[in-house]
Amino acid sequence: MNLVYKHEKSLFTLAVIISTLLWLALIIGTFGIALAYILFGYLFFLFAHSAFISYLKGTGVRVSAEQYPDLHERLQNCCRKVGVDKVPEMYLLRTDFFNALATRFLGRHFIVLFTDVVDALEDQPGAIDFYIGHELGHIHRKHLLWSGLVAPASFLPLLGAALRRAEEYTCDRYGVACCSNEEDIRAALAAIAAGDTRWKSINTDAYLAQAQLTGGFWMSFNELTADYPWLTKRMAAAIALSRGQEIRQPGRSRLAWLLALFVPRVAAGVGGAASLLIVVAIIGVLAAVAVPAYQEYTERARTSAAYAQAQGIGQQVEQYAQSNGEWPTSLELLGYSSETLVDSTSKYEISLYEDGVIGALMGQDAAGEDMYLVLEPSVEEGRIDWSCYGQNMAAAKLPPACR
Repeated sequence: MNLVYKHEKSLFTLAVIISTLLWLALIIGTFGIALAYILFGYLFFLFAHSAFISYLKGTGVRVSAEQYPDLHERLQNCCRKVGVDKVPEMYLLRTDFFNALATRFLGRHFIVLFTDVVDALEDQPGAIDFYIGHELGHIHRKHLLWSGLVAPASFLPLLGAALRRAEEYTCDRYGVACCSNEEDIRAALAAIAAGDTRWKSINTDAYLAQAQLTGGFWMSFNELTADYPWLTKRMAAAIALSRGQEIRQPGRSRLAWLLALFVPRVAAGVGGAASLLIVVAIIGVLAAVAVPAYQEYTERARTSAAYAQAQGIGQQVEQYAQSNGEWPTSLELLGYSSETLVDSTSKYEISLYEDGVIGALMGQDAAGEDMYLVLEPSVEEGRIDWSCYGQNMAAAKLPPACR
């Protein structure tokens, strides 16, 4: 199993090249004065981080062979599975967060499991291996060690966030390598999504289907500017890896890619004021371009839903015609309670007309004419074939099979 996500190495190489050039330009441009500020910044970070490490050691519970030996054994097993030679220190810490983390201090690595995670997965402890493996991924891939070098590039639009998301996908792969079965993977990520207790009743297949909603403009834009992939996509990728399958995630909006070029990765880094100003500056563009594009997308989704339901009715029409030697004249003959099926959510109405023709009323066009999506049967050598077309509808709004 290849534990490194396919884009991480190339993104990291690009980030190293850009960051090295920026560091050199900064040092040469300031005649070496920048080195003093870098040293001062490191000392400031060191003292600030020491406060967390001290709190961890003074308040958290260190996992060992004597203290929670079950968790200690899981840590050791995971280290062997992913090739971590030096077992890091692991602590349990009570917080208000549902997650885990890895950190580094003076050359030593630490893994922190928040107690809510361990408590939530008490009935399925194998899922904890996913969390341990994920954090070992950060350690084994040296994400913490190299973060300082690639810091300049990490603020760049697209690149900085893309590298972080690639690292998360890589670490999820380490989590998969540590888990013994798919159910543990599902449980580990479902717990993040649904919470301490509700994860046990989550329909993970339905949750995975939500990944198909991530290809629109807003979902794409907010993922391209974020450090973490959408959790639905992470679960889908992790499960596919555990099955030895390749996964094809939904594509992202091209407009989202374009606008994300103008949003530096500072919201996740130092406060987000600059990103906020940039986002406000492009609101006019979003209103003029993205809103019509979104409306067209929702209209296509609406007609696709009508087409799918009409196809189902078409199968019933075929069965009726083959059994009775004639076309049905109403939906009631097919077992429906009324002559018209009304979908109040997507706002269309499906009716059955002469000769087995199925028509979905999709509303009215600008001239006030009714717009229909039509499925029309024809008989060729005893076989029923269907043709699909639109009436008073633009081709762009029709499903691909109807254009």
